[in-house]
Amino acid sequence: MGTKGKEIVGVNIKELLSLMNKAYADEWLAYYQYWVGAKVAAGRMRGIIAKELEQHAEEEHKHAGMLVERMIQLGGTPLLKPEDWAKETNCGYDAPIDPSTKTLLTQNIKGEQCAITTYKKLLDFVKGKDDLTEKIVLEILADEVEHEEDLQAMLDDMKAPVK
Repeated sequence: MGTKGKEIVGVNIKELLSLMNKAYADEWLAYYQYWVGAKVAAGRMRGIIAKELEQHAEEEHKHAGMLVERMIQLGGTPLLKPEDWAKETNCGYDAPIDPSTKTLLTQNIKGEQCAITTYKKLLDFVKGKDDLTEKIVLEILADEVEHEEDLQAMLDDMKAPVK
């Protein structure tokens, strides 16, 4: 990172990189959870839900890319080994052992709620102190809120009585 670039960051960069790497681990695990869930989904509204899970997977992958680019700008290194994702994650990974669409939605809502909490903490850490990271975190947080909303609406639709 350039000298001026470091000067404008008003937080402990080492601590910020640690927080970002944890979020990065979450994004990769969320990507895979969505991706594989879309492949194995079974049950009511399977086609619609699988399509939504695939879209969310793409967005989680995009988030991982946004985080890694900023970490590199800050002079950091992203987690380089997939086995480290499980060690560093905030939100964990819920394997879609039960591929029912209702279970998949419930698991992924839980993951999005954790992601919202993670990005809110990251936002609070950088707000007013690192404008560039703040912008990235706000964009990702908005996506995570939208993901939770989308999944909750689908789960609510599944619970609604059929007329």
